[in-house]
Parts: sequence; structure tokens; C-alpha cells
Amino acid sequence: MLDLALKISLTLVMLAIVLNTFRLTIGPSLPDRILALDTMYVNSIALIVLLGLWLNTKTYFEAAVLIAMLGFIGTVAVCKYLLRGDIIE
Repeated sequence: MLDLALKISLTLVMLAIVLNTFRLTIGPSLPDRILALDTMYVNSIALIVLLGLWLNTKTYFEAAVLIAMLGFIGTVAVCKYLLRGDIIE
């Protein structure tokens, strides 16, 4: 039962990543594209955690934490650049 749930979850998360890619490329404005990229970070973290559950290994969880930190820092840097014009002040 868990194997079926993991396969369905992996499929739905991959579909969400494909839809995020569509919004990232077609997005009407720059803030929409930034939001799509941030959502893609969250979906990739979910994909890596689900893959770690499916393969029963702990290495993927550490990679998910690293991607979460990089995604947060990247989103904050891009938002500060859009609001102020520079990143470090």
C-alpha cells in the first residue's frame, strides 16, 4: 500500500514540477516567475524526500535540507534585488 502511495505521490509532484516549468517560462511578469521558481524549489524538495522514502535511504533527506537552504537564500536575494536594486547593503 505504501509503495502505491509513493508512486502516486511521485507522479503528482512531477506533474507539479512540469506545470511550474510552464509558469516559469510563460509567466506574465517577473514576480510570477520568481514565485514559480520558489514553488519549484518546494516541489523538488518534496520529490527528493519521496525518493528517499521509496529507496529507504537517509542521504536524500540531507540533500533536501541543503536545497531548502539554497532555495530560501536565493529567493530572498532575488526579492531584495527587485525591491532595492542591490543585494547587499
